[in-house]
Amino acid sequence: MPSSAPPVAVVAVGATGTVAAVCVVSALHADAGSVGTTAIDKRPVDGAVRLGELGLYADVQADRAHHGGPDQAVYAIDAVESAHWSSELGREVAPGGLGENLLIDGLAVDDLEIGARVRAGTALLEVTAPRTPCMTFQRWMGTDDFRAQYHQRGRTGVYFRVIETGEITAGDTFLVELTPDHGVTVAATYGGARDRDLTRTLDSWARESGVALHHELEKRATRHLRGER
Repeated sequence: MPSSAPPVAVVAVGATGTVAAVCVVSALHADAGSVGTTAIDKRPVDGAVRLGELGLYADVQADRAHHGGPDQAVYAIDAVESAHWSSELGREVAPGGLGENLLIDGLAVDDLEIGARVRAGTALLEVTAPRTPCMTFQRWMGTDDFRAQYHQRGRTGVYFRVIETGEITAGDTFLVELTPDHGVTVAATYGGARDRDLTRTLDSWARESGVALHHELEKRATRHLRGER
Protein backbone atom coordinates (compact mmCIF):
# COMPACT_ATOMS: atom_id res chain seq x y z
CA MET A 1 0.00 0.00 0.00
CA PRO A 2 1.35 3.48 -0.78
CA SER A 3 2.87 5.03 2.33
CA SER A 4 4.54 8.29 1.28
CA ALA A 5 1.49 10.17 -0.02
CA PRO A 6 0.43 13.30 1.84
CA PRO A 7 -2.57 13.11 4.21
CA VAL A 8 -5.91 12.83 2.44
CA ALA A 9 -8.48 15.61 2.80
CA VAL A 10 -11.75 15.35 0.90
CA VAL A 11 -12.30 18.14 -1.62
CA ALA A 12 -15.58 19.95 -0.91
CA VAL A 13 -18.31 21.37 -3.12
CA GLY A 14 -17.34 24.82 -4.34
CA ALA A 15 -13.60 24.14 -4.40
CA THR A 16 -11.95 25.48 -7.53
CA GLY A 17 -8.78 25.02 -9.50
CA THR A 18 -7.64 25.99 -12.97
CA VAL A 19 -7.18 23.92 -16.10
CA ALA A 20 -3.49 24.65 -16.63
CA ALA A 21 -3.25 22.62 -19.85
CA VAL A 22 -5.46 20.59 -22.19
CA CYS A 23 -3.46 17.79 -23.81
CA VAL A 24 -4.11 15.34 -26.63
CA VAL A 25 -1.93 12.79 -28.39
CA SER A 26 0.96 14.31 -30.29
CA ALA A 27 2.27 11.15 -31.97
CA LEU A 28 2.09 7.40 -31.70
CA HIS A 29 5.29 5.66 -30.61
CA ALA A 30 6.54 2.11 -30.88
CA ASP A 31 6.30 0.23 -27.58
CA ALA A 32 7.57 -3.13 -26.34
CA GLY A 33 4.14 -4.10 -24.98
CA SER A 34 1.68 -6.49 -26.57
CA VAL A 35 -0.04 -3.80 -28.67
CA GLY A 36 3.26 -2.61 -30.14
CA THR A 37 2.43 1.08 -30.03
CA THR A 38 1.41 3.70 -27.48
CA ALA A 39 -0.51 6.98 -27.53
CA ILE A 40 0.86 8.15 -24.17
CA ASP A 41 2.65 11.12 -25.78
CA LYS A 42 0.18 13.88 -24.86
CA ARG A 43 0.98 17.55 -25.43
CA PRO A 44 -0.85 20.84 -24.83
CA VAL A 45 -3.05 22.41 -27.48
CA ASP A 46 -4.24 25.99 -27.78
CA GLY A 47 -7.83 27.14 -27.86
CA ALA A 48 -11.06 25.37 -27.03
CA VAL A 49 -11.07 21.59 -27.37
CA ARG A 50 -14.35 19.76 -27.87
CA LEU A 51 -15.07 16.99 -25.36
CA GLY A 52 -17.32 14.10 -26.34
CA GLU A 53 -18.49 11.06 -24.40
CA LEU A 54 -15.27 9.17 -25.22
CA GLY A 55 -12.85 12.01 -24.59
CA LEU A 56 -11.19 15.02 -26.14
CA TYR A 57 -11.39 15.44 -29.90
CA ALA A 58 -8.06 14.55 -31.61
CA ASP A 59 -7.07 12.28 -28.72
CA VAL A 60 -6.74 8.51 -29.15
CA GLN A 61 -5.76 5.39 -27.22
CA ALA A 62 -3.64 2.62 -28.71
CA ASP A 63 -4.46 -0.11 -26.18
CA ARG A 64 -8.23 0.14 -26.07
CA ALA A 65 -8.59 -2.97 -23.94
CA HIS A 66 -7.08 -1.10 -20.99
CA HIS A 67 -7.37 2.60 -21.85
CA GLY A 68 -10.14 4.91 -22.92
CA GLY A 69 -13.84 4.12 -23.03
CA PRO A 70 -16.66 5.98 -21.25
CA ASP A 71 -15.30 5.30 -17.72
CA GLN A 72 -11.84 6.59 -18.67
CA ALA A 73 -12.74 9.32 -21.12
CA VAL A 74 -10.56 11.97 -19.47
CA TYR A 75 -7.44 11.62 -17.33
CA ALA A 76 -6.36 14.48 -15.07
CA ILE A 77 -3.43 15.03 -12.74
CA ASP A 78 -2.57 17.65 -10.13
CA ALA A 79 0.12 20.12 -11.19
CA VAL A 80 1.73 19.47 -7.80
CA GLU A 81 2.42 15.91 -8.94
CA SER A 82 3.97 17.09 -12.20
CA ALA A 83 6.29 19.33 -10.19
CA HIS A 84 7.07 16.49 -7.76
CA TRP A 85 8.15 14.14 -10.54
CA SER A 86 10.16 16.86 -12.23
CA SER A 87 12.13 17.15 -9.00
CA GLU A 88 12.45 13.40 -8.49
CA LEU A 89 13.58 12.71 -12.05
CA GLY A 90 15.86 15.72 -12.28
CA ARG A 91 14.24 16.91 -15.51
CA GLU A 92 11.15 18.84 -16.46
CA VAL A 93 7.95 16.85 -16.76
CA ALA A 94 6.11 19.13 -19.15
CA PRO A 95 2.30 19.33 -19.36
CA GLY A 96 1.07 16.04 -20.80
CA GLY A 97 4.31 14.35 -19.72
CA LEU A 98 2.51 11.91 -17.42
CA GLY A 99 0.02 11.02 -20.14
CA GLU A 100 -2.67 13.33 -18.81
CA ASN A 101 -5.40 15.09 -20.75
CA LEU A 102 -5.92 17.79 -18.14
CA LEU A 103 -3.30 19.34 -15.89
CA ILE A 104 -5.08 20.94 -12.94
CA ASP A 105 -3.55 23.73 -10.86
CA GLY A 106 -4.78 24.69 -7.41
CA LEU A 107 -6.99 21.68 -6.66
CA ALA A 108 -5.84 18.29 -5.35
CA VAL A 109 -7.68 16.05 -7.79
CA ASP A 110 -6.60 12.85 -5.98
CA ASP A 111 -8.61 14.04 -2.98
CA LEU A 112 -11.86 14.15 -4.94
CA GLU A 113 -14.39 11.49 -3.96
CA ILE A 114 -15.39 8.78 -6.37
CA GLY A 115 -18.58 10.10 -7.96
CA ALA A 116 -17.78 13.78 -7.47
CA ARG A 117 -18.81 16.01 -10.36
CA VAL A 118 -16.63 18.80 -11.69
CA ARG A 119 -17.34 21.55 -14.20
CA ALA A 120 -14.45 22.12 -16.60
CA GLY A 121 -15.22 24.78 -19.18
CA THR A 122 -18.71 23.94 -20.44
CA ALA A 123 -18.32 20.19 -19.80
CA LEU A 124 -19.38 18.28 -16.70
CA LEU A 125 -17.18 15.39 -15.56
CA GLU A 126 -17.72 12.64 -12.99
CA VAL A 127 -14.87 11.00 -11.08
CA THR A 128 -14.73 7.25 -11.73
CA ALA A 129 -11.39 5.82 -10.54
CA PRO A 130 -7.68 6.31 -9.94
CA ARG A 131 -5.17 5.49 -12.65
CA THR A 132 -3.23 2.25 -12.24
CA PRO A 133 0.30 2.76 -13.62
CA CYS A 134 1.28 0.23 -16.27
CA MET A 135 4.54 -0.96 -17.81
CA THR A 136 3.99 1.21 -20.90
CA PHE A 137 3.95 4.21 -18.57
CA GLN A 138 7.21 3.06 -16.97
CA ARG A 139 8.90 2.58 -20.34
CA TRP A 140 7.72 6.02 -21.42
CA MET A 141 9.15 7.64 -18.28
CA GLY A 142 12.49 5.95 -18.91
CA THR A 143 13.41 4.46 -15.52
CA ASP A 144 13.36 0.84 -14.38
CA ASP A 145 11.52 1.59 -11.15
CA PHE A 146 9.16 4.41 -12.08
CA ARG A 147 6.03 2.30 -11.79
CA ALA A 148 6.97 1.29 -8.24
CA GLN A 149 7.79 4.88 -7.33
CA TYR A 150 4.51 6.14 -8.76
CA HIS A 151 2.63 3.45 -6.86
CA GLN A 152 4.44 4.30 -3.63
CA ARG A 153 3.61 7.98 -4.02
CA GLY A 154 -0.05 7.02 -4.29
CA ARG A 155 -1.19 10.15 -6.16
CA THR A 156 -1.85 8.57 -9.54
CA GLY A 157 -4.42 10.97 -10.97
CA VAL A 158 -8.09 10.71 -11.80
CA TYR A 159 -10.23 9.16 -14.51
CA PHE A 160 -13.52 10.84 -15.40
CA ARG A 161 -16.60 9.96 -17.39
CA VAL A 162 -18.37 12.73 -19.33
CA ILE A 163 -21.81 13.67 -18.00
CA GLU A 164 -22.26 16.72 -20.22
CA THR A 165 -20.23 17.23 -23.37
CA GLY A 166 -18.77 20.65 -24.09
CA GLU A 167 -15.53 22.51 -24.63
CA ILE A 168 -12.47 22.92 -22.41
CA THR A 169 -9.76 25.55 -22.78
CA ALA A 170 -6.54 26.07 -20.85
CA GLY A 171 -7.30 28.70 -18.22
CA ASP A 172 -10.86 27.50 -17.57
CA THR A 173 -12.08 27.16 -14.01
CA PHE A 174 -12.24 23.62 -12.62
CA LEU A 175 -15.19 23.75 -10.22
CA VAL A 176 -16.47 21.00 -7.91
CA GLU A 177 -20.25 21.09 -8.28
CA LEU A 178 -21.27 17.91 -6.41
CA THR A 179 -19.79 15.48 -3.92
CA PRO A 180 -21.42 12.20 -2.83
CA ASP A 181 -20.20 12.64 0.78
CA HIS A 182 -19.26 9.00 1.28
CA GLY A 183 -15.67 10.04 2.05
CA VAL A 184 -13.90 7.60 -0.29
CA THR A 185 -11.41 9.61 -2.30
CA VAL A 186 -9.48 8.63 -5.41
CA ALA A 187 -6.26 8.38 -3.40
CA ALA A 188 -7.96 6.23 -0.74
CA THR A 189 -9.42 3.98 -3.44
CA TYR A 190 -5.98 3.47 -4.98
CA GLY A 191 -4.21 2.91 -1.67
CA GLY A 192 -6.98 0.75 -0.21
CA ALA A 193 -7.16 -1.87 -2.93
CA ARG A 194 -7.48 -4.60 -0.26
CA ASP A 195 -9.70 -2.60 2.08
CA ARG A 196 -13.09 -4.31 2.06
CA ASP A 197 -14.72 -1.54 4.10
CA LEU A 198 -13.89 1.01 1.39
CA THR A 199 -15.28 -1.35 -1.21
CA ARG A 200 -18.50 -1.86 0.73
CA THR A 201 -18.92 1.89 1.13
CA LEU A 202 -18.53 2.46 -2.61
CA ASP A 203 -20.77 -0.47 -3.51
CA SER A 204 -23.50 0.70 -1.16
CA TRP A 205 -23.30 4.28 -2.45
CA ALA A 206 -23.40 3.13 -6.08
CA ARG A 207 -26.45 0.96 -5.49
CA GLU A 208 -28.33 3.66 -3.59
CA SER A 209 -27.47 6.46 -6.01
CA GLY A 210 -27.82 4.48 -9.22
CA VAL A 211 -24.30 5.42 -10.33
CA ALA A 212 -22.31 2.75 -12.14
CA LEU A 213 -18.91 2.03 -10.64
CA HIS A 214 -15.87 1.96 -12.88
CA HIS A 215 -15.56 -1.60 -14.22
CA GLU A 216 -12.38 -2.27 -12.22
CA LEU A 217 -14.03 -1.10 -8.99
CA GLU A 218 -17.06 -3.22 -9.84
CA LYS A 219 -14.82 -6.29 -10.20
CA ARG A 220 -13.16 -5.43 -6.90
CA ALA A 221 -16.56 -5.16 -5.21
CA THR A 222 -17.58 -8.55 -6.58
CA ARG A 223 -14.42 -10.17 -5.17
CA HIS A 224 -14.62 -8.45 -1.80
CA LEU A 225 -18.29 -9.09 -1.28
CA ARG A 226 -17.61 -12.78 -1.95
CA GLY A 227 -14.95 -12.71 0.74
CA GLU A 228 -12.08 -12.87 -1.76
CA ARG A 229 -9.06 -10.59 -1.97
